[in-house]
Amino acid sequence: MSTTDQGGRVELEYAPSADFQVTDGPRDIGLCFVGDGFVAGYGDPKALGWVNRVVGRTDRGGTDTDITSYNLGVRGASSADVMNRWRAECPARWQGRGERRLVVGVGAEDVEQGITTARSRLNLANVLDEASSTGIATFVVGPTPTLDAEVNARLQTLADALADVCSRRGVPFVDCFTPLLGHDQWQSDLAAGDTVHPGQAGYGLMAWLVLNGGWATWLQLDG
Repeated sequence: MSTTDQGGRVELEYAPSADFQVTDGPRDIGLCFVGDGFVAGYGDPKALGWVNRVVGRTDRGGTDTDITSYNLGVRGASSADVMNRWRAECPARWQGRGERRLVVGVGAEDVEQGITTARSRLNLANVLDEASSTGIATFVVGPTPTLDAEVNARLQTLADALADVCSRRGVPFVDCFTPLLGHDQWQSDLAAGDTVHPGQAGYGLMAWLVLNGGWATWLQLDG
């Protein structure tokens, strides 16, 4: 649960994670992705983004596992937008599924809209805590760098803060900022587009980071 003290400072109270059980036998996973234009795959001429690339490359390893994925990314969405709408949009997609899993990708719009780091922390904390209290497994993908050094400084601070929120809760967090900062292919992809969102190559890089950032372990498909 998250609160604000009398001085207006955000205080985070860390709720213990609810038990998330994977039952024996066939698995039926409902996988919802919520977030901003990066989640939606804006700028990718193949319309795959990182989300469809990750789902398409998820190795079920011959297991009796069904995965139904839903991309609920909205261009221009901030962490506040995600906090306010995920609970309204995801339950219908999870209905009838044996496992409810939520992937959150936020950050760029928080910086663009001038949302404070403390508020971004609180927004993400609220999503993760509410999800864990109702038995929903969560996974977070952090923001990516731009070509603007000043914006990147703020994104770095935000990425570190979001990683801390996740660490305190034992939620997997994929740092996309550090490995892509200064990456030649990432920078050239941004330069060819709107300087913020990547194209095919950049989304491929993001997908690689997610797939190698504990994805199979989180889905419990690697053993």
